Amino acid sequence: MATKPLPCIGVVLAGGLSSRMGRDKALLPWQGRPLIEHQIATLNATGVREVKVSGYRPDYLGVSDAAPSLGPVGGLASIAAMCEDAQLLIVPVDMPRLQPALLQRLRDSEPDAGSVRFAGHMLPMRLRLDTPCRAALNAALSESDKRARSVRVLQERVGVREISLSAEDETQLIDCNTEESWREATA
Repeated sequence: MATKPLPCIGVVLAGGLSSRMGRDKALLPWQGRPLIEHQIATLNATGVREVKVSGYRPDYLGVSDAAPSLGPVGGLASIAAMCEDAQLLIVPVDMPRLQPALLQRLRDSEPDAGSVRFAGHMLPMRLRLDTPCRAALNAALSESDKRARSVRVLQERVGVREISLSAEDETQLIDCNTEESWREATA
């Protein structure tokens, strides 16, 4: 008997300090609105009905990290604590060129995988939020070594599958961590 598919929830990772950028990346202007709003709209355009924002963002009903300074995995653990089992479609706030069609590939590929990412990229990703994933998140949070709390290690713990990416699609996955990378992405 086939199991009922899990609902899909969008997640925007927007809890970082933006220290290399020197200003809040989530609020950078992109196509007439803050980048965080663009990413929420991009997730909605894939058919995701519910989007959660990871990070202290009162204007966007952001979910603060329960344990600060643990990076994206800490943010995902806080999101997981408030969600039933689901497929999480996760995007970083700082990828302005990301398009819904590319995210739809992540959403639709390998439905039983613990996580799915594009070859050579940790993010964006789809994460199957279930009992094994929750255990992996808890294990990551208990690690004292920062590297053991990385998105890559989380993906390995839950099982990761990679899907191919064309050179054209690769340009959508440029993240903007510095003023220079922002200028290049928005030129």
